[in-house]
Amino acid sequence: MPVFAVTYTYTDDTAGRDEHRPAHKEYLNSLAVQGVNLCSGPFGADETPGALLLISAATKADALDATEGDPFRRQGLVADVSARAWTPMLGRLAPEMG
Repeated sequence: MPVFAVTYTYTDDTAGRDEHRPAHKEYLNSLAVQGVNLCSGPFGADETPGALLLISAATKADALDATEGDPFRRQGLVADVSARAWTPMLGRLAPEMG
């Protein structure tokens, strides 16, 4: 199955993210259990607030659709979301993702 690098750019609503983070993590974990969310996490503290999600999906549209139920997206805490096809080729995680 293809892999897509989905990036979130968060809004400035830090309090909203704090409030909805448990549900956000629960949702992304449910995608991980299903084999859809291969790996995800926030960008570093010195970066523009956002996150990277590596999503296994048949198409780019399916990858984006998988994130629509994320509480961060449902609550309007993601200002921008995009997906790009990504081919894991090298490194210790590549065999698991490819």
